[in-house]
Amino acid sequence: MEYSEEQKESRKATEYEKVEFYDIKKWENEPPNIVNQTLGIVSAPVAWLAQKLVPQKAIEGCLNLANAAGSMLADTSDILKDGNVAKISDLKNVKLEVCDGIANNVHNWALAFAAAEGGAAGWFGLPGMAVDIPTLITFSLRSIHKIGLCYGYESISGEDERFILNVLSTAGANNPTEKAASIMAMRNIQQMILKTTWKKMAENAAKDKLSKEGAVMAIKALAKQLGINITKRKALQAIPFIGAGIGATMNAQYINDICWAARRSFQKRWLDENCVEIV
Repeated sequence: MEYSEEQKESRKATEYEKVEFYDIKKWENEPPNIVNQTLGIVSAPVAWLAQKLVPQKAIEGCLNLANAAGSMLADTSDILKDGNVAKISDLKNVKLEVCDGIANNVHNWALAFAAAEGGAAGWFGLPGMAVDIPTLITFSLRSIHKIGLCYGYESISGEDERFILNVLSTAGANNPTEKAASIMAMRNIQQMILKTTWKKMAENAAKDKLSKEGAVMAIKALAKQLGINITKRKALQAIPFIGAGIGATMNAQYINDICWAARRSFQKRWLDENCVEIV
């Protein structure tokens, strides 16, 4: 395998890394959120109304803007301070438990913010969802970008952006097939990044027009998937006043799924790029 940086020698995993590796495998094999699926059956009529209020086209537009916004909103100063490093990429060379500790702080902050935002939007019932869902998508992407930083990964190429969108797709999968497909796509993108030199990345960026049609199709598919997933989770939030508690709970649950998907995905990438052998 070729690397864009200097070739790294493989090394045996520490005990901590072994535990995390098997937890990654466990997460990959877990089905999507069963509570979400059950709730979707109960609240299907309200979910239909919610999808009419926030249609797929609106989610497509949000996704096209939100990935860039998420990257810009994911500041690095606290990550650099907590990791005691000069630049984000240095976190690829610290211990995995250091990266995990920083990511855990980001995760906990994200849960608190999502619950507060969901509670405020839920108070207004169905109209509040028109604001809540785009905000939730933007914040989800911001959280994925931010957790990526914890492991030394900044979004600097089209491949990085596609990796992040597939993390979002994995967390928002509606069935095991969707989840498995998103994980496979992430692995393929990761291999592509590993095998691409910085010079080649620049060349690819200059002639990226050929891949734009594929990117548009991917956004359409992701928007449809998320439209189903999020509205099923949040359908009961459509009831004014009592929707506040539901909105807070469901937002926190969704962001928890997002953060774990990001943590497991970037952990796997970190272990692979550090040539860690699990024996």
